[in-house]
Amino acid sequence: MIHVIATIELAPGTREAYLAVFRKLIPDVRAEKGCIEYGPAVDAQTDLSNQAKVGPDKVVVVEKWENLAALKAHSVSPHMQAYRVNVKDYVRGVHLLVLDPAG
Repeated sequence: MIHVIATIELAPGTREAYLAVFRKLIPDVRAEKGCIEYGPAVDAQTDLSNQAKVGPDKVVVVEKWENLAALKAHSVSPHMQAYRVNVKDYVRGVHLLVLDPAG
């Protein structure tokens, strides 16, 4: 299994519009072979003094895949290609962490 943490940097003020498009994508991705977990996350409102925040113009996508082959197939799937076209006016950058479980 691999873990993926994708931080999506957005044009200011476009997070809700981006999430509206992203939410339509989720069922297709979760139906992909090898997808264990896939979903967007934003800052939780807490009183934790040591909480780092991503801010209002970022979305973090938390993913788990059975293996690297499944992740690679996901990245070239037709619905991901369409998604990239649909969000091109919102996305300013993507930072991707691909991690192996260490426990």
